[in-house]
Parts: sequence; C-alpha cells; structure tokens
Amino acid sequence: MELPAALYLPDSDDPAGFTATALTIGPWDAGLQHAGPPAALLLREAERASGIEGGQTVRMAYDIFGPVPVGPVRLTSSVVRPGRRVELVETVLSTGDERPLMRLSAWRMRTRDGAEATAQQHPSPRRPEESRAETAAFFTTEVAYHRALDWRFADGSFNAPGPATAWTRPQCELVAGEPMTPLQHLLVMTDAASGISAVLDWTTATFANVDLTVALHRPPRGEWLGMAATTVLGGAGAAQCGAVLFDADGPIGRSSQSLFVEPRPEA
Repeated sequence: MELPAALYLPDSDDPAGFTATALTIGPWDAGLQHAGPPAALLLREAERASGIEGGQTVRMAYDIFGPVPVGPVRLTSSVVRPGRRVELVETVLSTGDERPLMRLSAWRMRTRDGAEATAQQHPSPRRPEESRAETAAFFTTEVAYHRALDWRFADGSFNAPGPATAWTRPQCELVAGEPMTPLQHLLVMTDAASGISAVLDWTTATFANVDLTVALHRPPRGEWLGMAATTVLGGAGAAQCGAVLFDADGPIGRSSQSLFVEPRPEA
C-alpha cells in the first residue's frame, strides 16, 4: 500500500495555500479531514507569524466552526497581542469561499536557559517498543488519517471502548518537503484523544469535538510522543475528553476536548 508522503502539498502560486492529501481523511466522512492535521498546519502558520524567535508555544486553543473538506485550504495569521516576552497569535483556516472553518489562538513565550523544572512520574507504564501496534478499524477508507502515524498502545485500544494510553511517531511529513517537528506531531496526534478513548459505538453514534485545547509546560521532544486519554459522557448530549500528553522523558502537558454527541441517522 503506497501512502502519500505528506499530509499537505503547498500551493506553488499562493504561500498561504495548501491541498490536503488522503492522509487527512477523518473517520466520519471520506470527504472531510480529521481535525488533527489542520490543527498542526494552523500551529505551523502561527509559529511562522511569531515575533518571538525561538520561543515556545504554551497554549493552543482551537475552535472548530465546521468540518474541513479534503482539498484546498488557506491560512491567515495576525499577532493579536505583540510582545518581546509574551505574545498571542491568531491563525484562521478557510476554504475558497473564505468562510472560517478552524481558528487557533496561540500564546507564545520567550524561553530562558537555566529555569527550574519539576520532576514528574511518567504516565505510561510501557515504552513504545513494549507497546502493541494497532490500526483503527472504523475508518471507511484504507488510506486515511490513521495511517499518518505509527500507533502503539500501552493500554486500551482504538477498537474497544474505554480509556487508552498510546504512543505515536510520524509516518509522513506535515507539509511536503519539510520534516514534521515534535510540536506539529503532537497536534496531529492529540485531536485523536477522543478517538482512542471512545466510550460509544462508532457505528451508532457520532461524537465529534467542537474545540481542542492543548496546554504545555514544556515543548515535546523526540520521535515518540504519547497520550493517556479518558472520555466522560455528560448524559445530555455532551461529553468531555481529557488527556495527559508526554514524551519519552515524561509529561509535557494536557489536552481537553468538548464533544457533541448524537445518534447516527441510520442507527
């Protein structure tokens, strides 16, 4: 099975334009992207617009206004709160009609050498090489988002309900011709927290998220990144998913998602 080399192809005529490949296809509709790849693309644009060279992005808040089609997209950025030490960058993703589909609000901070760090216990009892390789069974096409990363489960499963802990490493580039950075990799992965910890049957219910928030106390590093995710149903059509994010050296932060839950029309 031959896979695309990247999630996005740059538009040679428009520096802000990109075309999504089949690796961005999500689980709900083969014509719509999983939110992980565009989240990473928005982060890439925010960091390129930043005025703090070499800074760290400490909080990323995504609003998902509508599903993102698999095809051409365009990004625009603005520095909402400029500063030499702290800044807020906003990036918006749209399609050809300029209707915004996703928005990222990213706080970035200047880094400082020699700052104190707190030792934390690693949230995964197993390393990637000790964890189980697995492929999601609920995607409707063979080439889709689940092929963009190498998935290794320390606990839980893509294909069974309940909390899960998984490691991932990239199987492709984010933008063709560019290595995927650890933070980009983290964003490609993290929106799947509600997928690996699903508590409802994919065939009878939908539980798409309307937002994603990632808060980091340090940047991710290394080839393998992971998350320990749990989804909680609220009983009135809403759910929340939370995850601890980590790399081989330990925890790096947390993510949260608000899910809109409803039965599938054919269920």
